[in-house]
Amino acid sequence: MSNVKVIKRNSETEVLNYEKINKVLKWATENISSVSASDVAMNAQLQFYDGITTTEIHKVLIQSASDMISEETPNYQYVACKLLNYLLRKEIFNTYNNFPRLKDFILKNVERGIYDSSILEKYTEYDIDKIETFVKHDRDEELTYAGLQQLMDKYMLKDRKTDTVYETPQFMYIIISMTLFANLEGKDRLKKIKTFYELISTHKISLPTPIMAGVRTPSRQYSSCVLIDVDDNLESIFNSNTAVGKYISKRAGIGLNFRIRSIGSKIRNGEAVHTGIIPFVKMFEATVKSCSQGGIRGGAATAHYPFWHKEIEDIVVLKNNRGNELNRVRRIDHSIQLCRLFYNRFVKNENITLFSPADVPDLVEAFGDNDKFEKLYVKYENDKSIDKLQISARKLLDSIIQERIETGRIYIMNIDNANSHSAFLEKISMSNLCQEINLVTHPLNDLNDDEGEIALCVLSAINLGLINKLTDLEEICEMIVRGLDYVIENQEYLVKAAEKMLQRRSIGVGVTNFAYWLVKNGLSYDSPESLEKVDELFEYIQYYLIKASVKLAQEQGKCGYFDKTKYSKGILPIDTYNKNVDELVKREYSLDWESLRKDVVEYGMRNSTLTAMMPCESSSLVLSATNGIEPPRDTITIKKSKSGAPLPVVVPEVSKYKNKYSFAYNFDNSSMNNIVAVIQKWIDQGISVNHYYDVRKYEGGELPISVVAKDILDFYKYGGKQLYYANSKDYKSDNLSEMINYTEVNEDDSMQQDMLDIGCDGGACTI
Repeated sequence: MSNVKVIKRNSETEVLNYEKINKVLKWATENISSVSASDVAMNAQLQFYDGITTTEIHKVLIQSASDMISEETPNYQYVACKLLNYLLRKEIFNTYNNFPRLKDFILKNVERGIYDSSILEKYTEYDIDKIETFVKHDRDEELTYAGLQQLMDKYMLKDRKTDTVYETPQFMYIIISMTLFANLEGKDRLKKIKTFYELISTHKISLPTPIMAGVRTPSRQYSSCVLIDVDDNLESIFNSNTAVGKYISKRAGIGLNFRIRSIGSKIRNGEAVHTGIIPFVKMFEATVKSCSQGGIRGGAATAHYPFWHKEIEDIVVLKNNRGNELNRVRRIDHSIQLCRLFYNRFVKNENITLFSPADVPDLVEAFGDNDKFEKLYVKYENDKSIDKLQISARKLLDSIIQERIETGRIYIMNIDNANSHSAFLEKISMSNLCQEINLVTHPLNDLNDDEGEIALCVLSAINLGLINKLTDLEEICEMIVRGLDYVIENQEYLVKAAEKMLQRRSIGVGVTNFAYWLVKNGLSYDSPESLEKVDELFEYIQYYLIKASVKLAQEQGKCGYFDKTKYSKGILPIDTYNKNVDELVKREYSLDWESLRKDVVEYGMRNSTLTAMMPCESSSLVLSATNGIEPPRDTITIKKSKSGAPLPVVVPEVSKYKNKYSFAYNFDNSSMNNIVAVIQKWIDQGISVNHYYDVRKYEGGELPISVVAKDILDFYKYGGKQLYYANSKDYKSDNLSEMINYTEVNEDDSMQQDMLDIGCDGGACTI
């Protein structure tokens, strides 16, 4: 073995030197507790051969350390990270510790065409040299293996064909900070760059994919969420589809709302007969899946439909594995919009009436306002001149539940809750891909249409795991609002209907690492005592975000459409939340809301919206955090890198808190609903909410439909807006009908009593 030849990075060969390998492993394990260099070497079981490259050897060592990550030995995630970081730096700089000057590094990547050249125009050489002193390259070694691999796969700039990476994490973070504050003037600019760099490089702030992968590049589309409303005419349909193509190619997730008439409807007084909604949804599906989004993530969309659409029974099964390609749309997701009338009829076991939207256009506009909608709905039910269809409300919800559990991806949007507790005086018609955004949209009939409005939202999240006291949130909230303001002002708007973002200036600040925050504070998802602390936490978040937006409005002016918000009338989220939440928690507020209310009215706000709780599924890996507000599924979960390699993801401080974490399948969804209800009280948009079902808990391994229905009704009762995934565990069969017990809900079921206090009667529509 001593004569084995190894190929070095410069293509030279040398005899394999075991001492070099041992030296690297000793360095990688140094100052990391409960790890062993020799164990990594032994676990690697290196098979050497003539012509093996040093890179191949290094990758085997990385995988060996990764394979040793466990609940008992979690620190191998830092060993694997150090080894990966060593490999990364050697490939970029051909050295580990000797970095180029920041200006030279920027210049080289500008010449490569991957950095926006404007950054060199906005900073002097003195500025860049000063900013270089802010950079702390040692922070790269504080990442976990999953975190660094995720950065390399999705966020750091690279040639996605050759897989050549062009930057390190710290260079990425500092150049993002430089870009976001490039337009500031005066002595505060460098100070704000340093502060923002500190917050994102220490992971107190989490940035979403379009910002992390886009800011600093010539590509300037940074919005995570794009909401497109499709009207019932060919101009709107085809122009909306073009808009989807433009945005899907620029890393955005798509929300769609379809107002399209049902199959068999008359066109031009009967000259033609309509093909219905499904062929057009399939067209949008093809557009969504036509782009790979620069290799960062696949295109994705969620489409929204009212429960009263005449084709709703076919829409509900669009993701079903049965059927054929002609009557299924499986590669996008579908959200069914419900409201008080539907739930009332479900509980009373009554019928609902289905219409074609073209026959009841004012019903489309009223959907979301319970009083107006119910009056019109009953009127059209009794109008014998309108073609309609009646079905059982229970039958429809049974079907929704069946598909929701089977596919996990039939979502539910409570359109009335989304409107009664929104930030707007205008109507909300839809949500986004991940079901946390609630913004105003108007159908566009032309790509240069002044009347249409495509809604955009830029996102960020606060890492709650690193918050030690609630007042720490003030600086974080202000820096997020300021950073996202640059994004709004300087991003590219791909169609005219999207330019109204410059008037709305909608942002969605969420949280991540919530599960870790709970255990650090001695709390749990299913403890009633947690609700008061959660209530206080989100009071501080919303308060500081509003305060920051008011401050920015004083400096740069309020958003152009501020008068179209409830905020402009002095109406805050604490005025419109569903008062049923007071059953769960009712405490005296900690902060001075009345003074803040006066400031909002007097000065306005820079943003129409401020908060939305997104999933944070991808970005949480970088932070080594539990994602969003979700409970973890275990202390260690295995996720896949873009190359398909397993990434062990360990919950924070697993050794200390492994017996304290609440796991997703170990408590009832009612507890999650309660947590969400308290959070939603403060949030001016929505929350991406998942439900979890372990069917082994139920007799015969069958999940009763009444359990799922109760969760949905409970969620609605407390003001819940959108339900995202339904996750289920360990089915005993592929046949869903064997897994769900379809026993009818009895008339005297407890849900009937629950319904008495749902919706406006519960206080959600008091304004």
